[in-house]
Amino acid sequence: MTVRNMTASEAAARVANDLAARRDEILECIAAFVRIPSISAISPTSPAMHQALDFLRDRIAGSDLGNVQLLSAGSGHPTFYADWLGAPGAPTIMIYGHYDVQPAHRDDGWLSDPFMPEIRDDRIYGRGTSDVKGSTIIAFETVLAWLRVADGCPVNVKLFIEGEEEIGSPSLPTIVQQNRGLLAADAVLSADGGRALPGFPSLYVGARGLASLELTLTTASSDLHSGRFGGATRNAIAEMARLVSSLHHADGSIAVAGFEDDMTPISPDDIKQATAFPFDAAEHYAGFHGVEGGDPARTPWERMTLYPTIEPNGIWGGYTGLGVKTVIPAMAHAKLTMRLVAGQDPARARARVETHLRALLPEGVRLEVSHGGDARAFSLRLDHPLLLAAEEVVTLRRGRPPLRVRSGGTVPFTQIFQEVLGIDTLMFGLATGDENAHAPNEFFRLEALDEGLATWPALLAKVGQLSAEAF
Repeated sequence: MTVRNMTASEAAARVANDLAARRDEILECIAAFVRIPSISAISPTSPAMHQALDFLRDRIAGSDLGNVQLLSAGSGHPTFYADWLGAPGAPTIMIYGHYDVQPAHRDDGWLSDPFMPEIRDDRIYGRGTSDVKGSTIIAFETVLAWLRVADGCPVNVKLFIEGEEEIGSPSLPTIVQQNRGLLAADAVLSADGGRALPGFPSLYVGARGLASLELTLTTASSDLHSGRFGGATRNAIAEMARLVSSLHHADGSIAVAGFEDDMTPISPDDIKQATAFPFDAAEHYAGFHGVEGGDPARTPWERMTLYPTIEPNGIWGGYTGLGVKTVIPAMAHAKLTMRLVAGQDPARARARVETHLRALLPEGVRLEVSHGGDARAFSLRLDHPLLLAAEEVVTLRRGRPPLRVRSGGTVPFTQIFQEVLGIDTLMFGLATGDENAHAPNEFFRLEALDEGLATWPALLAKVGQLSAEAF
């Protein structure tokens, strides 16, 4: 019986049952993927990155997925692409994931080898389990199951598995621009971007943008003897620390003039959803032994999702080796990132921060400023058919509608697909924010695997009931 001879619910149930029966096999597939140390910060010639691409290619071998290509910008890590376009009149959905991961070393504080996954306490531990190899494999296996079990998918599918997400997607704009025709679709369904809390239904309807700065401050032509020159000359580390601390008032609110002037006003619905979200601040901070900070006029959840930030990410200079070296550093460095919200332009945000810093420079102290990649904030329109379909599927599965929440993080691909291809993205990943992504002991809950193996088939079936014109 083909998908065309079944009702949508019958087909989705058959696919979900197949996935559930193959759960152990799929879990081992995730583990095998995690064993590949596909760290995109390493050179494009990294054998592990090529191994990850081979893994994806081998996984779809023998399936009806075709047109397998590696999309490249000419340098950097390529994107894995494959498609199945056998559902005329149905929507065409691009499924996004990424095969690259953050660096990880056992001596960073891991309890086990980050690239030798272990299952403990109904969780699979390893670098990339949460971000985002677990959810990517769930999406992959769902498509393969539709093609195998139902002899066809309810939607046209274009798989787009990126290799540079963890380094800011530098090649992505070029890849998308050069392949506009190939990548034409009605919407993007992303395996990246997960759930706000474990056990609580939620869907992300937006994400903050990003801008970054790197600062180099110089006070002299070389380091100086702290006995001969101490107390009578500027110390680069002290000056940098003063500049960085000036970015915020004592209460934690941002001190940069005009930094929030461009932001789109927070809507009543955003405030309503934030208020309804079951966020326990005490439990949140206790989870990482942290101390609350930021603008006291806003709740912690609002600070983390609805408003912009300026954060120092690193500051260094002078002597940092063993023992004592009594010098006055002539040079100090710092890295800053800004999370931006709707309405804010990354270039203007950077300019305002730079203007603020230069206004505080003592005479003769020099400041060099460079910047990295940018991303604007992303918002999914609240009547988007992919969002409405996902809400229906999650409500049926969980017995209550999901809250619409905004992610505090940044997902550059959403902006790129929106600006270049004119299509929107629904983030339908299964990870949650407490799973130590980018940190030691990253993990992925096995209940999230079960959730994904049930909801991904149902969502594709629901979207397949729509016409392409609905988008």
